[in-house]
Amino acid sequence: MTVISSTKNPEALSLTLVAEFDADVKRVWQIWEDPRQLERWWGPPTYPATFSQYEFTPGGEASYFMTGPEGEKPRGWWRITDIQAPNRLEFDDGFATTTARRWKPWAPRMPPSRWRTSAAAPG
Repeated sequence: MTVISSTKNPEALSLTLVAEFDADVKRVWQIWEDPRQLERWWGPPTYPATFSQYEFTPGGEASYFMTGPEGEKPRGWWRITDIQAPNRLEFDDGFATTTARRWKPWAPRMPPSRWRTSAAAPG
């Protein structure tokens, strides 16, 4: 993945990232559909992800944890809000307790983030 641009908008609390992949749209979409493939991409290299639940449907939920270098396991969850294969995916992503269903009590001021991904043909 090559990052083409990034734009921060502090007033809207948004970050827009434009990236180019060395794969076609259908291949990139396969990663979103398959949690075992997604685990190899989601999160930083030193914190590999493991999805314990993955319902890839609108209204579906996902639970995951990332294993850190010292064995720590921060957890998170997704709530999928929109899927328009293979070009659009929207989901909310939040920090979780050990049940991966709630925000961590130590981070009450960290609401979930809203992710919107969309694909465009090169050109």
